[in-house]
Amino acid sequence: AARPRLTVFRSARHIYAQLVDDQAGRTLASSSTMTKDLRSQFQHGGNVAAAKIVGQDIATKAMAAGVDSVIFDRNGFRYHGRLQALAEAAREKGLKF
Repeated sequence: AARPRLTVFRSARHIYAQLVDDQAGRTLASSSTMTKDLRSQFQHGGNVAAAKIVGQDIATKAMAAGVDSVIFDRNGFRYHGRLQALAEAAREKGLKF
């Protein structure tokens, strides 16, 4: 896809982000508060601080996959709190949306 979709899902305990190429129907990159490498950076996955770390991680993985522009899919969740923190952290790392 010209612009993959950055889709976000949040539960009470965790937040998940995926970079999806809808034309090929495959996931290019993913990150979440369940990711082993990130677990040590926070105590609880269901807060804004953890969401920021996931946002930075997905942006880094997107850049590594050669993606710098995405479509943000908030999946029906309000753009507020953890979702907003993830999005802003991804933007700060250079992801455009």
